[in-house]
Amino acid sequence: MNPSQAWTSLRERACAPYRAAGRFAWHFARGKLSMDPVFRHLIEAGHIRPGAHVLDIGCGQGLLASLLTSSGAQARAGRWPAAWPPAPAPAQVTGIELMPRDVERARAALAPLGAQARFVCGDMRDTAFPPADAVVILDVLHYITIAEQNAVLARVRAALPPGGLLLLRVGDAAARRGFAISQWVDAVVTRVRGHRVLPQYGRTLAEWSAELTRLGFAVSSRPMSAGTPFANVLLIAKVKE
Repeated sequence: MNPSQAWTSLRERACAPYRAAGRFAWHFARGKLSMDPVFRHLIEAGHIRPGAHVLDIGCGQGLLASLLTSSGAQARAGRWPAAWPPAPAPAQVTGIELMPRDVERARAALAPLGAQARFVCGDMRDTAFPPADAVVILDVLHYITIAEQNAVLARVRAALPPGGLLLLRVGDAAARRGFAISQWVDAVVTRVRGHRVLPQYGRTLAEWSAELTRLGFAVSSRPMSAGTPFANVLLIAKVKE
């Protein structure tokens, strides 16, 4: 199976549980996994090792948990390309999400996973972070102030062991046009989903990297908005050993 075929198969496998959570949940899952490049990148880059304990902050309806756990089933079915790193099937995924409806959809869809996927309805600013091997934060830190962002990142650092990994996607405020477009789209989607539009607090890529370095991470980055007009960047931050 080539990578393109494997990704299509994995995407459909990860979306399938959301039929149990309703039409919106299933269509949202398919759209997100089809159009957002970060999910395929996480599979193909091998950032998350098999058997890891993963903390997903701002998990939404649990798409990352479904994708990671589905990777194990895909590999066991013999549908895993030799060109890809080992399937990142986790020991456990803990998701933290502020929006109760998203948590309800995650629990409804992924209940068959049992203790392998746990979803907590809470605010990342004051919800306890369990120890983790990898922490994933995609597109949510800009909803809180700079001081609150720093506090969350410090708590993430405390939850990770030496060699632990933070995968953080942010908008680069230095890329003004793309950053402005992403803010506008974010506000529209938030309204459509029935949520209150909140102020956004952006930083430049250099500022994000400097804060992570100050906390003891070794940081690299790569663009993560292919196929979109946004200015998204994935920061790969590893705790120094």
